[in-house]
Amino acid sequence: MNAVPAPRIAPVVVTVGNPNAGKSTLFNRLTGLRQKVGNYPGVTVEQVSGYTVIDDLSVRMVDVPGTYSLAAMSPDEMIAVDVLRGGISNLPPPAAVIIVVDATNLRRNLFLASQVLETGVPAVIALNMIDRLDGAGIAIDHEELARRLGVAVIPVSAAQGLGIDELKRAVAQVLRAPWAAPLPLVLNRTLEDAVSALTTDLATRGGEASALELRRALIDSGGYAEQRLLQRFGAALAPVLAELRQQVGGGRNLATLEARDRYSWIQTQLNGVELRCPARKRVLRDAADRLVNHPLVGSLLFGLVMALVFQAVFAWATPLVDAIDYLTSSLGALVTRQLGSGLVASFLADGVIAGVGSVVVFLPQILILFAFIIVLEDTGYMARAAFLMDRLMRALGLSGQSFIPMLSSFACAVPGIMGTRVIANRHDRLATIMAAPFMTCSARLPVYSLLISAFVPERHLAGGLINLQGVLLFGLYLLGIGGGALTAYLISRLYWSRPKARFLLEMPPYRLPSGRAVLIKLWSRALIFLQRAGSIIFGVALVVWALASFPRGELPAAGMTREQSAQHLSDSYLGRASRAIAPVFAPLGWDWKVTAAVLASFPAREVVIAALGTIYAVDNAASDAAVTLTARIRSARHPDGSPVYTLPMVLGLLIFYALCLQCVSTIAVMRRETGTWTWPALAWCYMTGLGYLGALGAFRLGIWLQLG
Repeated sequence: MNAVPAPRIAPVVVTVGNPNAGKSTLFNRLTGLRQKVGNYPGVTVEQVSGYTVIDDLSVRMVDVPGTYSLAAMSPDEMIAVDVLRGGISNLPPPAAVIIVVDATNLRRNLFLASQVLETGVPAVIALNMIDRLDGAGIAIDHEELARRLGVAVIPVSAAQGLGIDELKRAVAQVLRAPWAAPLPLVLNRTLEDAVSALTTDLATRGGEASALELRRALIDSGGYAEQRLLQRFGAALAPVLAELRQQVGGGRNLATLEARDRYSWIQTQLNGVELRCPARKRVLRDAADRLVNHPLVGSLLFGLVMALVFQAVFAWATPLVDAIDYLTSSLGALVTRQLGSGLVASFLADGVIAGVGSVVVFLPQILILFAFIIVLEDTGYMARAAFLMDRLMRALGLSGQSFIPMLSSFACAVPGIMGTRVIANRHDRLATIMAAPFMTCSARLPVYSLLISAFVPERHLAGGLINLQGVLLFGLYLLGIGGGALTAYLISRLYWSRPKARFLLEMPPYRLPSGRAVLIKLWSRALIFLQRAGSIIFGVALVVWALASFPRGELPAAGMTREQSAQHLSDSYLGRASRAIAPVFAPLGWDWKVTAAVLASFPAREVVIAALGTIYAVDNAASDAAVTLTARIRSARHPDGSPVYTLPMVLGLLIFYALCLQCVSTIAVMRRETGTWTWPALAWCYMTGLGYLGALGAFRLGIWLQLG
């Protein structure tokens, strides 16, 4: 598992497998997490590669997107075909392939494995998750299975690190010895004859294609393989493909025939190899599924689970948030006492500590939210939630396939948007991309937490079971979901004639999450958040501090009073520019300081906390250095003495952040995935307009209701 520098030429070993088969976990084991992420040439699908040493041989590992078969209906799935056939520029044809199969679902996983074996690439099968066989009541004779398939079958547990050395030795043997390919897997002789005829036809047209590509083009009518053949050889090839399909299937769907023949072959291979005993867990799983997947009971359960998550975000994190808030404010006060009120002290206390510290304080809440999401995913519940949401998604013109990318957007819209690559229908993919930024990502959580904890009373309802702050947080999440649903519905209505999307989902077994795996994922999330706080947020906070601190002018030697500090901030570059723009946002109840912070947060929405922390730190006398940001915004006043942060204004500001698109990274990935600036520009204008109108409506309604 020792990573080595990239050699000039190294054999390529590819890992392929079904989603949830543990392929990426195994890849991480083999490469030691030392990986490089980039895009395949010409497409936006990510390429994950790394280097490892296998039996003193330097090997380049390449991980392809998970797929259930080589029937490519999306860009993600086509990559697996291209990599296996050696059709990727700057990537040599694979010297070997590791086929990762889930030992607890062997019949389903061997469907893809049999297709990969047909390519003729030297292969090793990694029989993953063997640690779960006993609990599932399954016994597998892997040696007999290897004999029948003609390839090495190595039992492994990628999660626990079992069998990794044996797998590496099997791969090394395949790489060093001449490949003794198993007997050709011919499921349909008529189909293979049609592939040969098509090969001859393309030769007369002055071109060629691999047998794998031609086989998929014939079987998967309308798939990516056929589309690319027609692009290369012209529309005149379409009648040829149609005629060959008629000869092979006699009018029947070739994909259906393939599934019949392939599963029949798989069952033959597994007879006497896989033994399944009645397991009590299976009975319990079926009973649980009847509840979880029930339209009414399952929906209520899903709502309760989500409500519990948001209650916990406030109830569990409050002590840690208060402790970090106290430490950061005390550190700022200590710097001020030690260094005085000079420029260096202001830079450290007001720029660095107040700016970055005001965002870091919300790390506990973010980690609690991610912990729930990770546990729900690892237990298998999220896949069932996707199945449950399929009916709702169809009402919006989408399918349950859009649920997973939109769910990922609750962590961050960027991977959510990139996850739409698995959606075959272009219009569904576009609608999901436009809806994803509405989902409440982790960057919104610090904004929600600051304003809710500062201005919504910590009142408990239903005998103390429900926290009012958690209810409002849940409502903001629902508002984001509603905005995304409305957007998806409007876009889907633009394409009335498109075919209905199909949604196929394999239900993973219920599993007890690994504490180690959960902690590793949480640690990764924490590092990402802290790196963001130390880069983008740190940079913006320093820019805001500089604009709020200059020009310096004549400053009192003994330090400024509160009035002098406020006047200095008003006369700064930030004050002048913000006061010029403030009339645009004055109808929302914002003063120029709030306007400045919101404008500074357009590159990344959580920057508003750092900007507010810096602005109010600069705006306070040195004696107030230990006051927290919450206390400062509570005491903020307009020139006439009225409070800035009234409840109507705060509710409007929360709605603005729930609906507005403030993330340069999201805009950039939308541009990359759609191939044009039109959709990102439309999304920014549309979401910003919704945010402004929502904030205006909440502010005016709140005043009318005399909420404060």
